[in-house]
This record gives sequence, structure tokens and C-alpha cells, in this order.
Amino acid sequence: MRAAVIDLGTNTFHLIIADLSGQEKKILYKTTVPVLLGQGRINENMIIPEAFERGINTLKNFKSIIDAHATTLIKATATSAVRSAVNGQDFVDSAKEIGIHIDIITGEEEAAYIFNGVRATGIIQQTSLVMDIGGGSTEFILCNKEGQIWKKSYNIGAARLMQAYFHSDPMSQGEQQSIIDLLDNTLQELKTVCAAHHPEMLIGSAGAFESFAAMLNDGEEITGIAAMPLDLTRYKVLASQLIASTHEERTHMKGLISLRVDMIVIAAILTNYILEEIRINALSLSTYDLKMGILYSL
Repeated sequence: MRAAVIDLGTNTFHLIIADLSGQEKKILYKTTVPVLLGQGRINENMIIPEAFERGINTLKNFKSIIDAHATTLIKATATSAVRSAVNGQDFVDSAKEIGIHIDIITGEEEAAYIFNGVRATGIIQQTSLVMDIGGGSTEFILCNKEGQIWKKSYNIGAARLMQAYFHSDPMSQGEQQSIIDLLDNTLQELKTVCAAHHPEMLIGSAGAFESFAAMLNDGEEITGIAAMPLDLTRYKVLASQLIASTHEERTHMKGLISLRVDMIVIAAILTNYILEEIRINALSLSTYDLKMGILYSL
């Protein structure tokens, strides 16, 4: 059986087509398109017309690719941007007209799929905290080899925080402090549950963590690897550079794709906060995330 998985994220839409007939899930095709569905008014819970049109046009292209691969199953899921938008159902209805049925999943379901993807890499060998920084939301899953201990989705995605707080270049100390104050107020439950279970490793799920990995790898994209450790000392130096840099300086940094030139600053602040507040001394990358979790659930 051939299946197509479409992950409609706040910043990017992903398509994976895989052959599920054997023991291994053979990837036949995959692509990522920077749709920026949350552009402009995500904090007002609105998909603006330009983003709406980009999203539907991308899905039309995906559908033609899916049809060309003689795919028998399409699993499309939408996350924070569609979930919270007042016109999110309009977007789902428009997609249905082109033959793609979209499931709007909850934050809890999103976190569960992310865990499925990360677990498939085999990286979870001790009590760990999985973190997935999306555009609209950020998911946390506390887990160990036996499975999930606790999970939660928070509306503190990079696009949301960027639109609300990132207005100077480079980011001001006041803007950074506003984000930290928000995290202090938002993440109390996370800190409480981590204090009880003492995660030993932070596992970053794809996205921004792939950019961190590429930048730590002299700009070379990490390919063909499901998971890998990241040097924590070198990460902290990189994070400090990113937060202090201007937009122009970041455009010239090797390994940083244009989509993340500004959002990587938010991702660095979020990651630093978790490492420091939860007191975690090991950092790893999982290149498997929500879309792979969905694939492994089929």
C-alpha cells in the first residue's frame, strides 16, 4: 500500500509518500514548502487571504504529485494555525474541494504523533523531554523507554512569539525579557512535572533543531540520519550569537534557511529557557517529527 502524509504546519506544509507494504516504511517522495500560513495575523486567529491562497495552491500541487504516485491513502493533518483560526474550517472546506480531507488535530494529538516519530528513531534510552517548536505551538513530551509520561501543547510557537515580541533589530533585552516572563507564567506545569521526573536529555524534534545541527556542522544539512547528539557547549555559543545578531547578519550564516532567519532567534530563546530552567545537560536532534509519527501510525 502506498500512503501520502500531509502535515499542514503554521510555517511549512510537508508531503511524504511512502510504500507501507514491507516491514520498513520506504519513502518514495518527500517535500517541504514554506507556505507561512500563520503570516501576519496568527495572534488574531486569522489566516490572511494571501496565506490562504498559498496554502490551497500548495495542496493542489501536492494532490497532483500524490495522484502521479498512485497513492491509495491520504492522511492530512492541520495543526495550530488552522486549529485556532476563525476561518480554519473555510480552509478545510476549500481543501476538500480539491480532494484532500484534512483532520484538524488537537495539541494533545499533535504531541502524541511527535512522540511516535521521535520514538521510531530509537533515541529515547533514558528519561527525556521531547520539544517540538512549531510556528503556532510548541509541544513537550516527557517520556522514557517505556513510553509517554506526560505531554502538553502550548500556544508559544515561534511565529506567534515573533509577531508579538520581535520588533527591533537585533532583538532588544526588553523583548527577550517579555518572552521569558511569558514562559515563566505559561510553563509552570511543565516545570513541576519535570522536577518530579528529572529528564536527562532534551530531544529537539526537527524544525529549528535541524537548523541548529546544520549550523554546528559548518553549514552542511544533516541528511540520512534519524537522530544525533548535539554538542551542548557549542550550541550555547551559537544560541548567544543568534540572539545577539541582526537580521542581515543571520542571512549570511551558513546552514540557516531563509524561512528561519528570524524565527531561529525565538527558537534559541525557547531552547535556552528549557535547558536552564529544567537543568538538562544533554541535547539531541530527532529528524523524525509529527509527519513521521503519523506515517508510523498508519
